[in-house]
Amino acid sequence: MNAIIYTRVSTKKDIQESSLIRQQEELSLWAKELKMNVIQIVQEQHSGYDLNRRGLYQMLEIMKKERVDAILVQDDTRLGRGEAKLAVVHQLHRAGCRIYCKLHGGELALDAGESTVLHIISKVEELQRKMMNQKISWGMKRAVKEKGYNPSKNLKNQGLGGREKKEVPIEQIVALKQKKLTYEEISATLKGFGFDVSRATVHRRYKEWLAEQEVMENG
Repeated sequence: MNAIIYTRVSTKKDIQESSLIRQQEELSLWAKELKMNVIQIVQEQHSGYDLNRRGLYQMLEIMKKERVDAILVQDDTRLGRGEAKLAVVHQLHRAGCRIYCKLHGGELALDAGESTVLHIISKVEELQRKMMNQKISWGMKRAVKEKGYNPSKNLKNQGLGGREKKEVPIEQIVALKQKKLTYEEISATLKGFGFDVSRATVHRRYKEWLAEQEVMENG
């Protein structure tokens, strides 16, 4: 089981720095007892009420690139305090990552109130996904029926793995923009056809394409 050790204190005082070292040592020993493979130790000196933490971002970035099964912390407040703690716990749960607290001697157990809040957040996200799927459907209908966009003539890699397309289809972005679709509609339409591109990516690539065309025209 791959794990990340996450340690945090709220200030940069000497006594707090010694706490970081103690947390790291205790969690490293605990990881050995649990037979976990520690792939990274993240240290943080920042308020737990703030989500804008470099160490927190570092931990989440590692989770995107590598398989991480568990996060080890001294206690649940190391992840954050108040709403910030619930936000971090939610992100870790979404990533399928288990949280182990040394203070509790095992996996983190939330109280009833915290569990209720996380359940509500999950339901809201489920509704947002359904709304996004509906938006994708509307975008596809507008592109195909109202704007005359024909995916069989424009989209590449048909039949080569369905939704596994990762590239940014600039030709399709240009074609849809010429049909007067918005960047958001283009993003939703392309997602419906298997291209995982955000509105911001669509906007950036189209602007880059315009700049390239201008360079070519000016020689």
